[in-house]
Amino acid sequence: MLTLLGVGMILCFMYLIMSKRLSPIIALILIPFIFSLIAWGLGHYFESLSHIELKGLSEMMLDGIKKLAPTGVMLLFAILYFALMIDAGLFDPPVKWILKKVKGDPLKITLGTVFLTTLVSLDGDGSTTYMICVAAMLPLYQRLGMNTLIMTALMLLCSGVMNLTPWGGPTARAASALQVDPSHIFVPMILPIAISIGWLFFLAYLYGRYEQKRLGVIELESHHG
Repeated sequence: MLTLLGVGMILCFMYLIMSKRLSPIIALILIPFIFSLIAWGLGHYFESLSHIELKGLSEMMLDGIKKLAPTGVMLLFAILYFALMIDAGLFDPPVKWILKKVKGDPLKITLGTVFLTTLVSLDGDGSTTYMICVAAMLPLYQRLGMNTLIMTALMLLCSGVMNLTPWGGPTARAASALQVDPSHIFVPMILPIAISIGWLFFLAYLYGRYEQKRLGVIELESHHG
């Protein structure tokens, strides 16, 4: 029953947002509250059948806040900390260094895309990652005529892997649902994350070689030699 209510809540939320019937903020507040009332009413119905005493709605809400509060504080700290670091120019030197190294080589550009996105994704916030990385790499892709979908795919893959950090959204939500410390989920994933990053660089190498051939960079270099 809870699974059906959860799926129904997500579908209702997405429909109201995509049809622009509600703003995201109102929908985030109103829809979960309505479905919680439905779940509470169904719970009391089944309580009368099974003679099991359930907590009141206010008690369940307070319990939920207590369980999510530590994760919320951690996420808030991570967002504020990395926002401060971005404003202070923490990522400016590596961005300039990467842009200087890649120059006009499609292979270096794809590898630089993965390196830069992996580095910036340490903040656990996808929006700032895309703002920094797209602003830095998109002009290079457009100037050389490279396929921007390659850039998009590499950035999304990197962001997905790096979101598994303890302060990232997926790990934090999983830790809250399981009621465990985020480090208990993150530590066993360190090796898979490292392997995934290695695979991303290999994938970037394949994309870079493909773009070199498509744009004729290899033929021009061999002819020049």
